[in-house]
Amino acid sequence: MRASFVLSEVFTGLRRNITMTIAMIITTAISLGLLGAGLLVVQMTNKTEQIYFDRVEVAVFLTNDISTSDPGCSGPICANLRTELQNTPGVQSVDYESRADAYERFKKVFANQPELVQLARPEALPASFRVKLTDPQRFAVISEAFSMRPGVDRVVDQAQLVQRLFSVLGGVRNAAFAIAVIQALAALLLISNMIQIAAFTRRTEVSIMRLVGATRWYTQLPFLLEAVTAGLIGSVLAIAGLFGAKSMFLDGVLKDLYASNIIGQVTTSDVLYVAPVLAVVGIGLSAVTAYVTLRLYVRQ
Repeated sequence: MRASFVLSEVFTGLRRNITMTIAMIITTAISLGLLGAGLLVVQMTNKTEQIYFDRVEVAVFLTNDISTSDPGCSGPICANLRTELQNTPGVQSVDYESRADAYERFKKVFANQPELVQLARPEALPASFRVKLTDPQRFAVISEAFSMRPGVDRVVDQAQLVQRLFSVLGGVRNAAFAIAVIQALAALLLISNMIQIAAFTRRTEVSIMRLVGATRWYTQLPFLLEAVTAGLIGSVLAIAGLFGAKSMFLDGVLKDLYASNIIGQVTTSDVLYVAPVLAVVGIGLSAVTAYVTLRLYVRQ
């Protein structure tokens, strides 16, 4: 098989159907870019989950009478609660936060909202135990054991609040995947149409080649390579788009959140990890679609 002939046929086919080729490349690039964005969101979610699970605590809030009468947690009820929390299996550490300490922390957290700080009063914030667990998923153990104990107002699991953030990130990921699937279907149709049109425009020369003994594989290979070439270009554009979005958008917009360790950072390594997946999917999608089209719709 002459490689030069096959390559010239591939170039000729792409040039003849230039508008459809461009449309297919752009559609493939968009679908792969959205798929890559979804994969990056998955990695960001995993990193963010690790950040918050390392920080997450169970807050055991004390009743108003204990918060008021025992600010140093030296009374029998408060002291016994602290001892029992420390001796509970799965508890890594227990820190007592008085009402005054809670108010100071409140002022730091909401330092950018002075009107809210002015409205708050120390007596509105209860004292609490901040319980660090070896496994954040074992919140139920603390809740069942201490929710109804004397001196305990309520038990709050911070992991439940963190899950809301993960739900938002999960929604973004699912939306990216859904749009990517729709774009992928559009790319499949464009690839199929391009192969059929290319085969139709070259039907005479292909028929002559078949008459002089060329195999079906030899005559169909240029069409297959046309689709693979377009898929490869689309993959490269999608990967370049992810690198561009990371450096020009994410790194700037999320800079402060990265620095504060609020969300996991999308790094160059993450994009490099996703890049081969996009290349394989883009080339494989184009190759399979072209092969199926040639077998089902194009008779040569």
